[in-house]
Amino acid sequence: MWDFLVPVCVSDLVKTGGINQYVVQDVVSPKQLPSHLNGFKAALRSQGPLCILEHFDTCYSKGKAAGEGLLQWDSERETVLQALIQLLQLDIRSLWSLSLVEEEFISCVTCCCYKLLENPTINHVKSKSTRDAIIHLLGVQVKKYNHLLGASVKVIQLLQHLEQLSSVCAQAVAVWSTEYGVKAIVGEVMREIGQKSSEELAREGSGVKAFSSFLSELATLVPDIMIPNISVLLTHLEGESPSMRVAVCEVLGEVLVKVLSGDGLDESGKADRDRFMDTLQEHLHDVHSHVRSRVLQVYTRIVNSKALPLNRYSEVMGLTVGRLMDKSVNVVKSAIQLLAAFIAHNPYSCKLSSADLKTPLEKETARLRELREKLQANAPVFESYGLENMSGHYGYTGGYASKKTSSNLISSVPMCSFFSAGPDQDVSENREDLPLTPQKEGVEGGGKDGVEDSELKKQEMLVQYLRDTESFALQVEAAIAVINSMLYWKTTSVVQEAVQFCVTVCEFSVANSLTGVRKMLPLVWSTDATIKDAVVQAYRRLYLNPQGDSTRAKAQTLVDSLSELMVDASLGTIQCLEEIVSVLPFSVVQVLWERFTGKRETSSLHRRAAVLLLGMAARAEREVVLSNLDTLCSVALAEKVTEDFLLARDSVITVCNITDHVRQAKGAPFRLPQDHQLFTCLTRAIAEGVVMEDPHWQSFMEQAVRLIYFLAESPDQICSCLLQRCSRLLLDQIAEVPAVSCLSLAQLLSLCGCVAFWQVSHLERSVSSELRRRRGETEEREEKAKGPSSKAKVSNESSVEEELGLMGASADDTEAELIRKICETELLADENLLCSFLPLLVRVCSSPGRYSHPQLTAAACLALSQFMMISPSVCEEHIRLLFTVLERSSLPIVRANAIIALGDLTVRFPNILEPWTQNLYTRLSDENPSVRQTAVTVLTQLVLKDVLKVKGHVSEVAVLLIDPQTHIANLALNFFNDCGVFNLLLHLCVARMTCPLAVSVFRQLFSYITKERQTESLVEKLCQRFRTAKTERQWCDLAVSLSLLSMCERGLKRLQECWECYSDKLTETGVYQPLLSITAKLRRGAKPQLKVLTGILVIFISHTFSLNLVANPSVSSHRDDSFVTPKPTRKSSKKPVVTFSSDEEEEEEGKSTFWVPPVCLALCFRGNDWCGGWLQSKHFRCHAL
Repeated sequence: MWDFLVPVCVSDLVKTGGINQYVVQDVVSPKQLPSHLNGFKAALRSQGPLCILEHFDTCYSKGKAAGEGLLQWDSERETVLQALIQLLQLDIRSLWSLSLVEEEFISCVTCCCYKLLENPTINHVKSKSTRDAIIHLLGVQVKKYNHLLGASVKVIQLLQHLEQLSSVCAQAVAVWSTEYGVKAIVGEVMREIGQKSSEELAREGSGVKAFSSFLSELATLVPDIMIPNISVLLTHLEGESPSMRVAVCEVLGEVLVKVLSGDGLDESGKADRDRFMDTLQEHLHDVHSHVRSRVLQVYTRIVNSKALPLNRYSEVMGLTVGRLMDKSVNVVKSAIQLLAAFIAHNPYSCKLSSADLKTPLEKETARLRELREKLQANAPVFESYGLENMSGHYGYTGGYASKKTSSNLISSVPMCSFFSAGPDQDVSENREDLPLTPQKEGVEGGGKDGVEDSELKKQEMLVQYLRDTESFALQVEAAIAVINSMLYWKTTSVVQEAVQFCVTVCEFSVANSLTGVRKMLPLVWSTDATIKDAVVQAYRRLYLNPQGDSTRAKAQTLVDSLSELMVDASLGTIQCLEEIVSVLPFSVVQVLWERFTGKRETSSLHRRAAVLLLGMAARAEREVVLSNLDTLCSVALAEKVTEDFLLARDSVITVCNITDHVRQAKGAPFRLPQDHQLFTCLTRAIAEGVVMEDPHWQSFMEQAVRLIYFLAESPDQICSCLLQRCSRLLLDQIAEVPAVSCLSLAQLLSLCGCVAFWQVSHLERSVSSELRRRRGETEEREEKAKGPSSKAKVSNESSVEEELGLMGASADDTEAELIRKICETELLADENLLCSFLPLLVRVCSSPGRYSHPQLTAAACLALSQFMMISPSVCEEHIRLLFTVLERSSLPIVRANAIIALGDLTVRFPNILEPWTQNLYTRLSDENPSVRQTAVTVLTQLVLKDVLKVKGHVSEVAVLLIDPQTHIANLALNFFNDCGVFNLLLHLCVARMTCPLAVSVFRQLFSYITKERQTESLVEKLCQRFRTAKTERQWCDLAVSLSLLSMCERGLKRLQECWECYSDKLTETGVYQPLLSITAKLRRGAKPQLKVLTGILVIFISHTFSLNLVANPSVSSHRDDSFVTPKPTRKSSKKPVVTFSSDEEEEEEGKSTFWVPPVCLALCFRGNDWCGGWLQSKHFRCHAL
């Protein structure tokens, strides 16, 4: 008989069972299953249920239709947890015999909860409901089922192994302590963490970060519950873990913000607050930069929450200013944030200017002094019976007091009672024990003395407030100077914080705050988009978001703020503002026109600012100025133009913004006719000013000529008439007065040079672009006129040219050749007006003794350089004269202008200027600082543009690194940074540094070499330089330069390999001592093996030095007569190689190989004290290379 055993699972039916057991013998394949199912259905109709005995294999093979599948655990899990919470909240003790819930049941539930917390997705937002259910389920067990100790231990374990659960655990502990009232669990967990030693924390690794995050998070949730047990955490402040120190400081910060703040603290709370504040202040100087940074952030939160006591403002402020000098970028950034918070939430004033506070402080101090003198003069004499009580109250223990002592005591009573009061103690409490005096009676009765005493107290408080405010303002002003220097740091985050700080101090009207706002303006050209956006947003916040009740008031405020920024602004500042101020509302434009035209009474500075702001608006919308061009001419360029050339100049700059020069024009260029009122006014103003002695005419003339060439039709004709008119005026002046005015002649020559320069620019830019535009239009018309067949032929013929990139190149070359020919043959032809001025310019420049007027000489030199820009032939003809002026002129302004002009000529005609390159570099050593500054600036640009090669002239630039002028040294440093310090040093190593300060130069440059590969290469270059050095001074400089390098192991090996380069120079003490100092620096803190290699090199150097002294004691006296390093007399031999390998490391990678000079190889075998023991314990082998 068959036995059918109930299987545990379905798959057990296919297993071979014992005898007389029913099993599935054959599983039908899917292809055969339909026929078997049909047979099963027929058997079912005929036999009924018994057919299963014969067709069970078929039924087993037919699987169940796919249904809902397994339960969706994620959706059902929360339901199960909620059911468990409801169950455990009931009184289930009766389910057990002893009415005590078994520990196994509680462990089963808690283990499930902790297992669920280990799910990696438990922190996700979608798991919030499940996470909250687990926390509440554990909370019920902690409260009702004595799970407090187990929960605290489990929390620590979870933190040790799962760092991501720090936030969940903090939330759980907070819920258990607040909603379930189990506050003891906070103390248990804190004690568990506090008892961990530094060694345990070091072993746990990620657990330390989890503890730190847990404590910080818990402090934000339940800071008041943590206070009783916070002392157990303070031990970690002395530990080695920076993360734990940060956590404890953040806990203290949260407690100070949320618990120990406000005026309602008792004495115990104030003591705790002061103790915690002291602890935080100590860790502003923590050894770890991360701790210092986070403590500053804690203070920022305290200040933002207005929880910092007033008496600590000055001290914390001073410490924060000191942190601006920190080496860590994060600390500096946090310090800037804290200073900004101090200013934004300061309790003193919305206007923090020490200059404005000085006058009221002096006034109120004088009034306080008068009140004190008046009150002391009216002070009554105390009766004798009150002295005993008075002495006891103020601490006088003597039985008697002298008459003088009693008098002093009595006169001090009115103020002693005031100053003895604590910060929160009523002054009247200190007077309760005093005997009844006439003064007290007066107060109680509302007498005159009581009123004066009250006024004295108020005055003292006012004076103290003003003193604190002034002290705070002075600290802020000291911080501004430091932070302004950070605006150009390479760290983007620091620059952003510095920009925000400048905005904050400007909003609070701090003295010198506008300096930082203007200094950060050039950052709008920064290549870093983050910095550029920060500056743009800062200026829009300060100047483009005005406050006001009406549109008119807002426009007026915006114009006032922008005008203040424009006053005395440089040309660079104006250009930067143009990048920010583009679109101005119509109401603002209307106010600007009113201010410019004088409808509203305003100063000349604000009128100039208004017209420049209109020009900025015209860059975006041309009609802003074009529609009012006649008004602008009549106001600024009419008859009164000679009274204010500055306003005229700024008006011309504004009009320039409507030209095609500032925008891309697709069609015909926008130009005005020759007879337009604008050009009539400009030519009249220039002509009238040429014979005047106005210092601002020059700048106006330059801008006016520029505008004529940008905006006028046929500008060459206008300028030709202008030159003739000015020349006639000057000749008329000469006819009246025989002696010509040097200033008028200088201004005429400046006008000639300016016209020549812009004439060339007009030809090469405007005329050339117009020729290309017209050619393009002609080709386009021809293309339209051609038929389809001809177009196909042309396209086939031009395909090869397009592939080679020659399409249009021949036409461009033709146009360029035409422009070049005009410049070469026509501009300075005999019939051209400019030609008549060139001999005069040459005569003035070549006769400095006869024409010694400074302005005339400067104008002639600049004009000559502008004439030389016209053609290569003119440049080549007068280049020697210009360099002669550069070298021999006694006027620094002439030399500086000559350098700038020669820089432009070098870009335009590099082949002509190439032989004169050395003369340009010579100006780097000019005696005048302004000339040196101009020279290094021009040469830096030429080198960066790859016009000049710096090779062979690095030493001239390097000397400027130690220039007494700081700004010149900074420019030289920028030169090396932009061009690459290391690449230039390779050339500098082979240059002749004859400067006495060569050592200082190398020390400065070598500080920027940080890579071992670069150090190794420099060591080799310097050693090779010994072969070509001819004097002892050069040997010493090279040796000192080697000693200034941050030598590494690779550099040491290279120094050993180049032994033959410098070994014969070791007779000089100036070579021997620096090389010996290299080995001394290498042995400090080096590995044992490196120490041995260094020690061997010391023996080689010392032995060679002593041998040379013995062999040739007078060699140093005859060294100067030898200009060639003598060849070594010893026979060449193969270089032995000493290989060291330790007993413990027999593999190839454990070996260390270095080259040993043959002459000193025997020294290694003498058993020297310093290396003999080491050599005896190692394998020592020598083989030839």
